[in-house]
Amino acid sequence: MLLASAHAQGPTLPDLVERAKPSVVLVGTYRETDSPRFTFAGTGFVVGDGHTIVTNAHVLPDPSQPAEGRVVQVQAWQGGRDWQPRSVRVMVVARERDLAVLRLEGGPALPALPLAEGPPPREGSELVFMGFPIGGALGFAHVTHRALLASITGLVLPQVRGQALSPRAIRSLRDGPTDIFQLDAVAYPGNSGGPVFDVRTGEVVGIINMVLARGTRESVLSQPTGITYALPVALLHPLLKDLPR
Repeated sequence: MLLASAHAQGPTLPDLVERAKPSVVLVGTYRETDSPRFTFAGTGFVVGDGHTIVTNAHVLPDPSQPAEGRVVQVQAWQGGRDWQPRSVRVMVVARERDLAVLRLEGGPALPALPLAEGPPPREGSELVFMGFPIGGALGFAHVTHRALLASITGLVLPQVRGQALSPRAIRSLRDGPTDIFQLDAVAYPGNSGGPVFDVRTGEVVGIINMVLARGTRESVLSQPTGITYALPVALLHPLLKDLPR
């Protein structure tokens, strides 16, 4: 478990990074006729029994578009530059919260990350997030960024399409704004769906969310705002609790 450490105060940051890397995966699509066959889309991380993976809903293919032979796939880090393709099944897509839960099909379990319970970290807390910024432009490698929890602010997450509103989404809108984390750090395309850790405890407290980034993909790269938003892990717990058995 990630929290195991020789230090009573919790893991050091290098410990945290080392132990988290096998649990943070590439998420994308696979098609036999594509070149390369795997197309990277974002980051995911392993929780629970080691067969459950969390990511952003917007990382997955748009269900309104034809699949044309593409399937969702993850790739798990084997050390060095080695990545192992793993087949997954999409279990839950909650677009009103931009969260998705995948299930590994076959093969061994992966190391799972601990999820924080209880109240969120306080504003001013030191956090880090891990993912794959800029995709595979320089080859796939885990990247860790430091961040301060600058604010916990209430926002209504935008909907992709009115006709895509589910009963859960309607209830969410009716309930009003959702508290999300504003971080004083730069996240890039590829970080979406990655875990946000509380440095003090080593637990996952949030999920990087790029839906709220301002401007185009190009402007995010050339003129980053220095502000990143993350979904609190409290939004994830109900989805995991209600997973089909």
